Amino acid sequence: MKQFRALILSFFLLALCFSGCSRGGTIDNGANEADYPVTVNEVTLSAKPEGVAVLSDNLADVILALGYEIDLKARGDVCTQKDLRVLPVVTMDDAASMQQLGVTLLLTEEDPTQEQKDTLNSSGITVVTLQTADSRTDLERLYTEVASLMRGGNTGYRRGQDIAANILTTLDDINRVIPKSNRITTACYLYDLDGHAVTGDQFASVVFSCAGVTNAFSGETDGTISQDSFRRADPDYIFCSADVKETLMTDASYSSLTAVKRQQVIEMEESEIARLGRTAITTASFVAGTVYPELLKTGSESSGPENSGESSAQEGYKTLQAGDSGDEVKKLQERLDELGYMFVPCSGEYGAATTQAVCDFQLLNGMSTTGIADEEMQKRLYSDQAIARTD
Repeated sequence: MKQFRALILSFFLLALCFSGCSRGGTIDNGANEADYPVTVNEVTLSAKPEGVAVLSDNLADVILALGYEIDLKARGDVCTQKDLRVLPVVTMDDAASMQQLGVTLLLTEEDPTQEQKDTLNSSGITVVTLQTADSRTDLERLYTEVASLMRGGNTGYRRGQDIAANILTTLDDINRVIPKSNRITTACYLYDLDGHAVTGDQFASVVFSCAGVTNAFSGETDGTISQDSFRRADPDYIFCSADVKETLMTDASYSSLTAVKRQQVIEMEESEIARLGRTAITTASFVAGTVYPELLKTGSESSGPENSGESSAQEGYKTLQAGDSGDEVKKLQERLDELGYMFVPCSGEYGAATTQAVCDFQLLNGMSTTGIADEEMQKRLYSDQAIARTD
């Protein structure tokens, strides 16, 4: 009898073991052993989605940074990235259209109504609502959630970790080239003049810090400020939309502000401060270049006599950019990898990862961060003067 009970217990434990290994489960404690099923925000996917629609501009930017845009079948009208403009525009109420497009997963930052959710579910479309990131550690959470939903709790999760870490490393690289100063320079982003701004509980505050400025409203929360706190903070630089800038520069009630008096009110679209993909890097670069213009000196000033002995084979480089492929791209990637900029295998495909690596190289080598490997950039890259990336 004892042997029988032991045998039953063994089978029970074995079944539990196999059950635990076969299922994916939540990613709250790290990557799963298997890609699917995977659970994110209490929603479980049993297999890789056939097609994805994204209704959030910020989440679309994350997907582009991950290099998963090939899975997208539709977008919301707020997703204005040029790489996504060919996609059809949908809303939460377009379940039938999304179904025809092959969408089985819908990513959003806004909760659907119960009616919308029921309609989407009956059309075979799973809706997952994700919260934006508000800190450095939370950025990894967002990336691993998006990536796990799209490519699995193991493959996707690890990809999300790597890309989030790379973005943070690049932001830190920007901060390392900021000129040292004992003076604190303050800046802010105003969404409007009705009390909405970037506050300390938003990731954009991290972007400001990496760009060498202190968010004037780092002590505020929930994206709201008062007129009194705005005037007390009196930031050195104000970043805002063109409409807000026009009011600030023409309304006499704002004429005493430091940024207004010094003509340091700078146009920036709201999407540029809100997105958490590669846009966060270009925004930090823009802010840093605005406040510290000496950073924008191009590498051409340093590519004079010391480069005169380089091989004539370095002349006439073909410009390479996103979408290109082939041996020249692979050679470019291998050199970037040698200098510490690549974070994915050198495939010969000029995708999002290569674009980011080129931007990182351009940034640390004093060039405009275009993400395009033009002749000037490649001359610098293959020269002895190329600055390597160090963590």
